[in-house]
Amino acid sequence: MGEQQKVHPVLQMEANKTKTTTPAPGKTDLLPVQRPIPPPVMPSKNRNMCCKIFCWVLSLLVIALIALGIAVAVVYFVFHPKLPRYEVNSLRVTNLGINLDLSLSAEFRVEITARNPNKKIGIYYEKGGHIGVWYDKTKLCEGPIPKFYQGHRNVTKLNVALTGRAQYGNTVLAALQQQQQTGRVPLDLKVDAPVAVKLGKLKMKKIRILGNCKLVVDSLSTNNNINIKASDCSFKAKL
Repeated sequence: MGEQQKVHPVLQMEANKTKTTTPAPGKTDLLPVQRPIPPPVMPSKNRNMCCKIFCWVLSLLVIALIALGIAVAVVYFVFHPKLPRYEVNSLRVTNLGINLDLSLSAEFRVEITARNPNKKIGIYYEKGGHIGVWYDKTKLCEGPIPKFYQGHRNVTKLNVALTGRAQYGNTVLAALQQQQQTGRVPLDLKVDAPVAVKLGKLKMKKIRILGNCKLVVDSLSTNNNINIKASDCSFKAKL
């Protein structure tokens, strides 16, 4: 009896171990699924080079704009630039008639006073400038502005001969004659003058002076003094 009591507990413990370690039927241990890690994407050398070039060009552009702004500010505060002013003194018609091809032939002479109001800036009037006289949308005649240098605070009188031909001469001349009966003939005198500015001893790049004078004259009689009843001029600079 004593030996049976010693053996029985050992068998009972082995049975318990077997019972606890054996997994239940129909159940399995689930392991986490590991996804493959993609390799790191390395930036291409061409892309890096393009970014560097873009940044370099952008930096140079910003520096150039800043330098230009500083230069313009210095020129403005040191030289105080002003646009030249022009006045139409007289207008004379030497010829206005119909040609054999029914075009209108016009010859005018105009005297203009050009004023340079700047104390420290000279103006070079370059070749290629011209003055034109228009009626409505028809250019009647045109003439060249002479090439000359205008010094500081200088006043120069220009006497320019204008010639030209306009199509549909009968229609234009009839409109001018009808307008002349009212004693007020509207004309546009347009100026296009390429000039170079002289700052001290430095001659700058050429710009264009564009002007438009709206005139009202009493008549367009040939070889007679024409009275300018009204004159309104505006000018601007174009790079």
